[in-house]
Order: sequence, then structure tokens, then C-alpha cells
Amino acid sequence: MNINCNTTFDNKNMHPYIANIHQHTLENNNFRIALWTGDHIQMTLMCIPPCEEIGFEVHENLDQFIRIEKGQALFKAGECMHHITYQKNMCENDGVFIPAGYCHNIINTQNEPLKLSVIYSPPNHPTNILQPIAPK
Repeated sequence: MNINCNTTFDNKNMHPYIANIHQHTLENNNFRIALWTGDHIQMTLMCIPPCEEIGFEVHENLDQFIRIEKGQALFKAGECMHHITYQKNMCENDGVFIPAGYCHNIINTQNEPLKLSVIYSPPNHPTNILQPIAPK
């Protein structure tokens, strides 16, 4: 590890970033927006409309952490979307660690938007992703 000042960075825009993640998440009304992206980790913020869901997905080569900042949800996971072996209700301040290769979905069970902060390692989305609504 080099702690001297002669270090060069590949990404000139990358630097430490301090943020009130909870506040940023509550203020976000987009389905998905990147808060910060590095070479090895990325944080996105999500807003899931009432009674809607992220949709089943699998990330073969990355681990994921999802935290509920506001709302309540049903988390489902398993080997595939037709073989769900894990299901749990989640509420504010709950988080779930999802290993690579695990099929999962989060369903908003409330009549208010579900606010999530999500960490991917390595990054999963383009650096400046902004998705106002869920992809169809």
C-alpha cells in the first residue's frame, strides 16, 4: 500500500465521498440512481412504487447488500425464481446480504414508496445511471 503523495489514480473523478445515505435515499424518487461508483464497489438508491417489486434477478459475478431506509417489503430468494427457498418480511433499517448467483426479489408490501440503498461489489450499473422508472 502506498500512502505517499506520488500515487496516481486511473479515475481522476474518484475520491472519498461522505454522504448522509439515509437522507439521500429518502429524497430519491427515481427507480434507480447511482450515488457513488468506484472500481470495486457501487452504491445505488432505489424507490419502488407501492405494491410493486424489483423483479427477480440474479447477479452471477457480484455480491449485493440491500438496506431498507423506509417502508416494508417481502424478500424472496432461492436457486431460481421457480424454486424459492427463503422468504422473509423486512422493515426499516433491515438489510440483506445476497451472495453472487442467488436469485432474489424485493416486493413493496405497503401503499407508500419503498426506499432502498443498495451496494454492489463489484459495480453492476453504469457510473451515472439514472432510471426514473423500472425497466419493462
